[in-house]
Amino acid sequence: MASHLEVLVGLDVSDEVAYSTYREGMMPILDSYGGGFGYDFRISEVLKSESRVEINRVFTIRFPDEEAMKCFFEDPSYLDVKGRFFAPSVRGTEIISQYRVESDA
Repeated sequence: MASHLEVLVGLDVSDEVAYSTYREGMMPILDSYGGGFGYDFRISEVLKSESRVEINRVFTIRFPDEEAMKCFFEDPSYLDVKGRFFAPSVRGTEIISQYRVESDA
């Protein structure tokens, strides 16, 4: 049975164009660590939240394991893209949940 680590993330995106540029720039780096996105939603209304961050974007990001996730987020190329495009386009981030997904694949 195969498994992967998945993180459910909420964001307050303030600049969709810069955020899209961030996503384009980070995807090859994410791919190189075996990562990917499962779901990605733009949210128009939040009915209940335990976060102090306003949330208008929710997605799942997955990695083969915790080590791959750690290496991705510490990768100098990723940190460069994040600094140039993520930081100016996102007002807030909330890690809603992190969990392991088991599959038959």
